[in-house]
Amino acid sequence: MLDAILDALPETPSMDDAEAGGPRRVAIVGKPNVGKSSLLNKLAKEDRAVVDDAAGTTVDPVDELVQLGGRTWRFIDTAGIRKRVKEASGHEYYASLRTGAAIERAEVAVMVVDASQALTEQDQRIITSVAETGRALVIAFNKWDLVDEERRYYLDKEIERELVRVQWAPRVNITARTGWHVDRLVPSLDAALAGWETRISTGQLNSFLGRLVSEHPHPVRGGKQPRILFGTQASTAPPTFVLFTSANLDAGYVRFIERRLREEFGFEGTPIEVAVRPREKRGRNK
Repeated sequence: MLDAILDALPETPSMDDAEAGGPRRVAIVGKPNVGKSSLLNKLAKEDRAVVDDAAGTTVDPVDELVQLGGRTWRFIDTAGIRKRVKEASGHEYYASLRTGAAIERAEVAVMVVDASQALTEQDQRIITSVAETGRALVIAFNKWDLVDEERRYYLDKEIERELVRVQWAPRVNITARTGWHVDRLVPSLDAALAGWETRISTGQLNSFLGRLVSEHPHPVRGGKQPRILFGTQASTAPPTFVLFTSANLDAGYVRFIERRLREEFGFEGTPIEVAVRPREKRGRNK
């Protein structure tokens, strides 16, 4: 029976086909009951996903082709991540695994946050997962109709404190239930995808690095000062840079380089990877 079912199913399009001009892939992620399915329904302009106040109504990721901003997008509504995978049990365990797979299959993730509630460790963990997977990121603060002046004050403080590592992610305030400002997701998605696919020339990069090192040289360590010999952008999606150096660079200096790269070239909405390749020491002649 299984063989007969498989024979009747259409062939699954390869990821290469999708990347060659298919709809951009967007994963809607977030903890349970923040309004992910409501957002998908509003974007699709019809009820495509079950919505209920009970947390975790959605268990399986659901792919939907949605017309938005005059284009077709593939939205992936994911199950809410309740616990760490190793702590989850039964269907929660497999839902968490599928959510991780959905993030990997997407190009950009919309992280839905309940703006009326304090940011949680769960929110931060999901955001970190998106960034570590190397996907572009847009943060949608949902239920904005429930945010008063006092909550807005505390939310600003939480963003400064808790989301400092993803300051590069575009933020949009929405109310999925009514559709308020959900159209603003399109320019944010476009900006994030543009940053994710940005490539700068080797000449531009090394000119930038030359100015940077001249103005802010690496601190001297053990009587020696590591030097950046050459840099190149190895890939995009996400932008990945390789720095060839005379010795290892301090982690703080690498973060400084990343910060200045963003100031110089933008890279809005995307994580940046900076790898350091120290020059191998030549063996001494005996």
